[in-house]
Amino acid sequence: MSVNIPGVIAMLFFYLMVLGVGIWASIKSKKEENKSAADKIEMALLGNRGITTVVGIFTMTATWVGGCFIMGLTEMIYTPSMGLTSALVFLSALSFSFILGGLVFIKPMRDKKYVTMLDPFQIKYGKAYAAVQSLGALLSDILWLAGTLISLGATMNVILDLPYSLSIWISATVVIVYTLLGGFYSVAYTDIIQVLLIFITMVRRLYL
Repeated sequence: MSVNIPGVIAMLFFYLMVLGVGIWASIKSKKEENKSAADKIEMALLGNRGITTVVGIFTMTATWVGGCFIMGLTEMIYTPSMGLTSALVFLSALSFSFILGGLVFIKPMRDKKYVTMLDPFQIKYGKAYAAVQSLGALLSDILWLAGTLISLGATMNVILDLPYSLSIWISATVVIVYTLLGGFYSVAYTDIIQVLLIFITMVRRLYL
Protein backbone atom coordinates (compact mmCIF):
# COMPACT_ATOMS: atom_id res chain seq x y z
CA MET A 1 0.00 0.00 0.00
CA SER A 2 1.40 3.42 -0.98
CA VAL A 3 1.86 6.20 1.54
CA ASN A 4 -0.96 8.73 1.65
CA ILE A 5 0.96 12.03 1.40
CA PRO A 6 -1.93 14.30 2.49
CA GLY A 7 -2.52 11.90 5.37
CA VAL A 8 1.14 12.07 6.40
CA ILE A 9 1.02 15.88 6.36
CA ALA A 10 -2.21 15.86 8.39
CA MET A 11 -0.77 13.45 10.99
CA LEU A 12 2.45 15.48 11.33
CA PHE A 13 0.45 18.68 11.70
CA PHE A 14 -1.76 17.07 14.34
CA TYR A 15 1.13 15.71 16.42
CA LEU A 16 3.12 18.95 16.16
CA MET A 17 0.05 20.93 17.19
CA VAL A 18 -0.56 18.64 20.15
CA LEU A 19 3.09 18.90 21.25
CA GLY A 20 2.97 22.69 20.81
CA VAL A 21 -0.10 22.94 23.02
CA GLY A 22 1.56 20.62 25.52
CA ILE A 23 4.61 22.88 25.73
CA TRP A 24 2.41 25.98 26.07
CA ALA A 25 0.39 24.26 28.80
CA SER A 26 3.57 23.34 30.67
CA ILE A 27 4.59 27.01 30.71
CA LYS A 28 1.10 27.99 31.90
CA SER A 29 1.21 25.29 34.58
CA LYS A 30 4.55 26.53 35.94
CA LYS A 31 3.28 30.12 36.03
CA GLU A 32 0.15 29.08 37.92
CA GLU A 33 2.24 26.98 40.31
CA ASN A 34 4.55 29.91 41.10
CA LYS A 35 1.65 32.33 41.40
CA SER A 36 -0.43 30.24 43.80
CA ALA A 37 2.33 28.26 45.55
CA ALA A 38 0.18 25.20 44.91
CA ASP A 39 1.13 21.67 45.86
CA LYS A 40 2.96 19.94 42.96
CA ILE A 41 0.68 16.91 43.06
CA GLU A 42 -2.49 19.01 42.88
CA MET A 43 -0.99 21.09 40.07
CA ALA A 44 0.02 18.02 38.04
CA LEU A 45 -3.13 15.94 38.61
CA LEU A 46 -5.83 18.58 39.02
CA GLY A 47 -4.47 21.76 37.45
CA ASN A 48 -4.68 23.44 40.88
CA ARG A 49 -8.47 22.98 40.56
CA GLY A 50 -8.46 25.98 38.24
CA ILE A 51 -9.80 24.41 35.05
CA THR A 52 -12.79 26.35 33.71
CA THR A 53 -16.18 24.74 33.08
CA VAL A 54 -15.76 24.87 29.29
CA VAL A 55 -12.31 23.24 29.40
CA GLY A 56 -13.65 20.67 31.87
CA ILE A 57 -16.49 19.73 29.51
CA PHE A 58 -14.07 19.36 26.61
CA THR A 59 -11.57 17.21 28.50
CA MET A 60 -14.33 15.01 29.95
CA THR A 61 -15.83 14.56 26.48
CA ALA A 62 -12.42 13.75 24.99
CA THR A 63 -11.80 11.18 27.73
CA TRP A 64 -15.09 9.51 26.87
CA VAL A 65 -15.31 10.01 23.08
CA GLY A 66 -11.95 8.97 21.64
CA GLY A 67 -10.74 6.61 18.95
CA CYS A 68 -11.39 3.58 21.14
CA PHE A 69 -14.98 4.68 21.80
CA ILE A 70 -15.78 5.50 18.16
CA MET A 71 -14.20 2.38 16.68
CA GLY A 72 -15.59 0.14 19.42
CA LEU A 73 -19.11 1.54 18.99
CA THR A 74 -18.90 1.03 15.23
CA GLU A 75 -17.80 -2.59 15.70
CA MET A 76 -20.66 -3.18 18.15
CA ILE A 77 -23.25 -1.93 15.66
CA TYR A 78 -21.92 -4.12 12.84
CA THR A 79 -21.43 -7.25 14.97
CA PRO A 80 -24.47 -9.53 14.35
CA SER A 81 -24.60 -10.75 17.96
CA MET A 82 -24.70 -7.19 19.32
CA GLY A 83 -26.05 -4.58 16.89
CA LEU A 84 -27.62 -1.17 17.50
CA THR A 85 -29.47 -2.21 20.67
CA SER A 86 -26.24 -3.14 22.46
CA ALA A 87 -24.63 0.11 21.33
CA LEU A 88 -27.57 2.14 22.68
CA VAL A 89 -27.43 0.28 26.02
CA PHE A 90 -23.69 1.00 26.19
CA LEU A 91 -24.25 4.71 25.46
CA SER A 92 -27.09 4.95 27.98
CA ALA A 93 -25.05 3.32 30.75
CA LEU A 94 -22.09 5.65 30.21
CA SER A 95 -24.29 8.73 29.96
CA PHE A 96 -26.14 7.82 33.16
CA SER A 97 -22.86 7.34 35.03
CA PHE A 98 -21.73 10.85 34.08
CA ILE A 99 -25.09 12.40 35.01
CA LEU A 100 -25.18 10.55 38.34
CA GLY A 101 -21.60 11.55 39.12
CA GLY A 102 -22.28 15.18 38.24
CA LEU A 103 -25.47 15.47 40.29
CA VAL A 104 -24.46 13.48 43.36
CA PHE A 105 -20.68 13.33 43.81
CA ILE A 106 -18.98 16.38 42.31
CA LYS A 107 -19.97 19.11 44.77
CA PRO A 108 -19.16 17.25 48.03
CA MET A 109 -15.89 15.95 46.55
CA ARG A 110 -14.80 19.43 45.47
CA ASP A 111 -15.85 20.96 48.81
CA LYS A 112 -13.69 18.43 50.67
CA LYS A 113 -10.82 18.82 48.17
CA TYR A 114 -10.49 15.16 47.33
CA VAL A 115 -7.78 14.29 44.80
CA THR A 116 -9.16 11.01 43.42
CA MET A 117 -12.54 9.26 43.27
CA LEU A 118 -11.28 6.71 45.79
CA ASP A 119 -10.46 9.24 48.52
CA PRO A 120 -13.90 9.13 50.23
CA PHE A 121 -13.83 5.33 50.30
CA GLN A 122 -10.34 5.34 51.80
CA ILE A 123 -11.41 7.79 54.51
CA LYS A 124 -14.53 5.80 55.39
CA TYR A 125 -13.35 2.20 54.98
CA GLY A 126 -9.55 2.37 55.21
CA LYS A 127 -6.57 1.90 52.94
CA ALA A 128 -7.02 -1.86 52.37
CA TYR A 129 -10.53 -1.39 50.92
CA ALA A 130 -9.34 1.50 48.73
CA ALA A 131 -6.39 -0.61 47.52
CA VAL A 132 -8.73 -3.37 46.34
CA GLN A 133 -10.90 -0.79 44.58
CA SER A 134 -7.86 0.76 42.94
CA LEU A 135 -6.97 -2.61 41.38
CA GLY A 136 -10.30 -2.65 39.56
CA ALA A 137 -9.81 0.92 38.38
CA LEU A 138 -6.24 0.12 37.30
CA LEU A 139 -7.34 -2.92 35.30
CA SER A 140 -10.09 -1.01 33.50
CA ASP A 141 -7.70 1.86 32.71
CA ILE A 142 -5.09 -0.56 31.34
CA LEU A 143 -7.69 -2.17 29.06
CA TRP A 144 -9.01 1.24 27.97
CA LEU A 145 -5.49 2.48 27.28
CA ALA A 146 -4.74 -0.64 25.25
CA GLY A 147 -7.88 -0.11 23.18
CA THR A 148 -6.99 3.56 22.62
CA LEU A 149 -3.45 2.73 21.51
CA ILE A 150 -4.76 0.01 19.17
CA SER A 151 -7.15 2.50 17.57
CA LEU A 152 -4.30 4.99 17.15
CA GLY A 153 -2.12 2.26 15.67
CA ALA A 154 -4.90 1.28 13.26
CA THR A 155 -5.32 4.89 12.14
CA MET A 156 -1.61 5.45 11.50
CA ASN A 157 -1.31 2.02 9.88
CA VAL A 158 -3.97 2.94 7.33
CA ILE A 159 -2.68 6.47 6.67
CA LEU A 160 1.09 5.94 6.84
CA ASP A 161 1.33 2.21 6.07
CA LEU A 162 3.40 1.69 9.23
CA PRO A 163 3.38 -1.46 11.39
CA TYR A 164 0.91 -1.44 14.30
CA SER A 165 3.68 -1.66 16.90
CA LEU A 166 5.62 1.32 15.53
CA SER A 167 2.42 3.37 15.19
CA ILE A 168 1.52 2.65 18.80
CA TRP A 169 5.01 3.57 20.03
CA ILE A 170 4.92 6.89 18.16
CA SER A 171 1.49 7.78 19.55
CA ALA A 172 2.38 6.70 23.09
CA THR A 173 5.62 8.72 23.00
CA VAL A 174 3.80 11.90 21.98
CA VAL A 175 1.20 11.43 24.75
CA ILE A 176 3.86 10.76 27.40
CA VAL A 177 5.94 13.79 26.38
CA TYR A 178 3.13 16.36 26.51
CA THR A 179 1.70 14.85 29.72
CA LEU A 180 5.07 15.02 31.49
CA LEU A 181 5.57 18.58 30.27
CA GLY A 182 2.40 20.12 31.64
CA GLY A 183 0.46 17.53 33.62
CA PHE A 184 -3.30 18.02 33.68
CA TYR A 185 -3.09 21.38 31.88
CA SER A 186 -1.48 19.70 28.87
CA VAL A 187 -4.02 16.89 28.87
CA ALA A 188 -6.99 19.25 29.21
CA TYR A 189 -5.98 21.67 26.45
CA THR A 190 -4.86 19.00 23.99
CA ASP A 191 -8.22 17.33 24.61
CA ILE A 192 -9.90 20.48 23.25
CA ILE A 193 -7.98 20.08 20.00
CA GLN A 194 -8.90 16.41 19.76
CA VAL A 195 -12.63 17.00 20.34
CA LEU A 196 -12.72 19.84 17.80
CA LEU A 197 -10.93 17.73 15.18
CA ILE A 198 -13.23 14.75 15.79
CA PHE A 199 -16.27 17.02 15.41
CA ILE A 200 -14.92 18.70 12.25
CA THR A 201 -13.99 15.43 10.54
CA MET A 202 -17.30 13.76 11.42
CA VAL A 203 -19.28 16.73 10.08
CA ARG A 204 -17.11 16.74 6.95
CA ARG A 205 -17.79 13.04 6.40
CA LEU A 206 -21.55 13.68 6.56
CA TYR A 207 -21.36 16.10 3.65
CA LEU A 208 -19.00 14.11 1.41
